[in-house]
Amino acid sequence: MEKTRMLEDLQQRISALLASSPAADIQKNLKALLMQQFARMELVTQEEFELQRQVLARTREKLEALEARVAELEAARTRS
Repeated sequence: MEKTRMLEDLQQRISALLASSPAADIQKNLKALLMQQFARMELVTQEEFELQRQVLARTREKLEALEARVAELEAARTRS
């Protein structure tokens, strides 16, 4: 879930609770506080996470191929 979607959902819930009270300033301040806290958490979107997961998978494949190639070269060297 994206940061903004989480914030919007939380804001809607808080709005529903505070709808009958004159707490608009509290709501505004709470939203600002939550935005600050989420920013400090350095959250990433699901899309960003999936992209990095794919990059890591490709990197692992390349590493395994290189390790196999090194093993082949070492084996060929010891046979010579």
